[in-house]
Amino acid sequence: MVNFITICCLVQCVFLPAVANIFAYPVSRTLCLWISHYIVHTDAPRIFAVLEKYKHFRFLGDKESKKQLPGQFLIISNHQSLMDIPLFMNYLRDRELRFVAKDELSRHVPLVSEMLRVQEHCMIPRKGSPAIAMRALDKFGRRVVERNQIPVLFPEGTRSKDGSLGKFYAAGFRRLTDAVHLPVAVCALDGGYRINNMKNLMTNLHYGSYRVKVLKVLPPPETKEEQVAMLDEAKQLIQAQLDAWRSQA
Repeated sequence: MVNFITICCLVQCVFLPAVANIFAYPVSRTLCLWISHYIVHTDAPRIFAVLEKYKHFRFLGDKESKKQLPGQFLIISNHQSLMDIPLFMNYLRDRELRFVAKDELSRHVPLVSEMLRVQEHCMIPRKGSPAIAMRALDKFGRRVVERNQIPVLFPEGTRSKDGSLGKFYAAGFRRLTDAVHLPVAVCALDGGYRINNMKNLMTNLHYGSYRVKVLKVLPPPETKEEQVAMLDEAKQLIQAQLDAWRSQA
């Protein structure tokens, strides 16, 4: 019965704004932007609240660690699920976040696709010349700086299926830090891999948790060597936080 109620509530939260945005996108950018704002600031918190109410699945955003964040910064984080995007948007709902994501997410993903396109997130082609991806990061970097937005990059480049931390790729990070020249906020998240498909969503939710925390804010790297060292430090910080969370479970 609880599963049925949960599904009904989630369908109600997801279906109407998703359909509305699909129809609004080709007709009115203004309307699509308004619906996307509603999804981020109203609908996503409702989805989280439904999961907590009926499945006791808690979204735990560390409030104290957010106090160290400056006015504008670049976020780098590990990556576990499509839900990482609404997780960060809910955690930092007073900021305008813009994500670097694979362009396949800009099509046929309810709630997410039209929002990513109309809000001008950075969509990187999965296939094609690396030069195209680098130019997209350059344009994206200039755009977020001008608009005082917060860029978010997942250096692993893909979602972890089991929650283990993967390799951090330096090329995108180096290009984006060159473009934005912003402080770098290292964040860790955990729990998304447990709900990365519909089967897991129904079986792994009960009394689970989805955590996110700002670990450290680093100054803008000035050289290639500093960029590489920063990425290594970020990975070590994230792994240590994952180990600490999991030791408490």
